[in-house]
Amino acid sequence: MRWLLTLAVVVLLTLLTQIGGAVWIVTLGLLRRRRAGVAVFLALFLGLYAAGTALSYAIAPIFGRVPLPCFDDGTSRLKMQSPLFCVLNRQYVVPELKEAAAALSRHVDQVFPGTTTLALDANFPFFDGFPLFPHLSHSDGRKLDVAFFYQDAEGSYKDKATRSPIGYFAFEQPRPDSILPCRDREDLLTLRWDLDFLQSLWRPLPLEEGRTAEALRWLSAEGSGFGIEKIFVEPHLAQRLGVEAESIRFQGCRAARHDDHIHMQVGK
Repeated sequence: MRWLLTLAVVVLLTLLTQIGGAVWIVTLGLLRRRRAGVAVFLALFLGLYAAGTALSYAIAPIFGRVPLPCFDDGTSRLKMQSPLFCVLNRQYVVPELKEAAAALSRHVDQVFPGTTTLALDANFPFFDGFPLFPHLSHSDGRKLDVAFFYQDAEGSYKDKATRSPIGYFAFEQPRPDSILPCRDREDLLTLRWDLDFLQSLWRPLPLEEGRTAEALRWLSAEGSGFGIEKIFVEPHLAQRLGVEAESIRFQGCRAARHDDHIHMQVGK
């Protein structure tokens, strides 16, 4: 039973952080012959994990990936939505995608001064083909999710604000005349979770349509010059925002909903 629990922890930490499972095993190995309490074990694990995260930051470029800024770095209006993404090593992309995301943030800020573009899940620092759970496609450094832009009830833009604490799962609900390709489908194997029980818990911030539409327009137009090949967003939202382009696509009915964020990716 103890080994099963250890295996479960290692698998979970690996899925969430890529390096966490390995750090857990190293911690167990270092304390194998010592009677260490839980506090000592967790302190050593957290110290080793912090060191591993710092090492990942330095080594990732060898694997062709670079980190997105966890905080405002003064070079763009782009930052991770939460430091949690950086703690979990989920902020890595190939250099060309970082350049595209930074250019997007500068453009939106130029059109709408005082706008910060918030990045969500990107990729892990190492190895192509290692998926970023629960995203199956974020496995090669070429995919990045970007948060929507929001306003308050009076219509004033709220910079650096998202409805949910992590920027995900606060869905924009379709309108009566919306395009709904997944209507009446009941797939058994699907990541398309509606999570209705969560929706009332999120902040009541309306979508800021001007900035969100401009981001989609730039990604599908000027973004192609930076290598942007695909943008995923729900059809009903693209319809509502009045954006249409060959690169703006529907991700399919078994993938996660994309009316809580924008998915952007560069080609090879």
